Amino acid sequence: MPMEPSKLRRPAAPILIVAAALALWAAAAPARATARPSAPRTAPRTAPLTAPAAAAASVSAILANPEQFDGKTVTLHGTMTNLRERVSQRGNAYYTFDLSDGARALRVFSFGAPPCRSGAVSVEGTFLQVKRQGRYTFYNQLDAARVTCR
Repeated sequence: MPMEPSKLRRPAAPILIVAAALALWAAAAPARATARPSAPRTAPRTAPLTAPAAAAASVSAILANPEQFDGKTVTLHGTMTNLRERVSQRGNAYYTFDLSDGARALRVFSFGAPPCRSGAVSVEGTFLQVKRQGRYTFYNQLDAARVTCR
């Protein structure tokens, strides 16, 4: 049973568009090959990229003026207490603890396993006055990039 001719035909518009684009590209090829930049290309002179220096501060100083430290990278020294190890709903291990300077305490968050269970630690990370994670809101938290036991 032969098929109707209208069912055998494919639209020619996409083929024409591709053919026109190739023709334009081929016509511009000699111009691209002979074009030379007016000035030699050199890399711009810029300072090498370095990580921002972490400001040394105390837990009490941060909690006294949280607006001043919000979003800043800081290095803190103190005592680790109230360690809590957890696993997120996505299966990522994380831990939190309180970092105390003797007068006040700040919550610290970090992924992975804690390097020690308690005692003196140094923490480098980003202080966040307000952090929203899904349906949870955390206040005055340090997201630790590095925790070192002393």
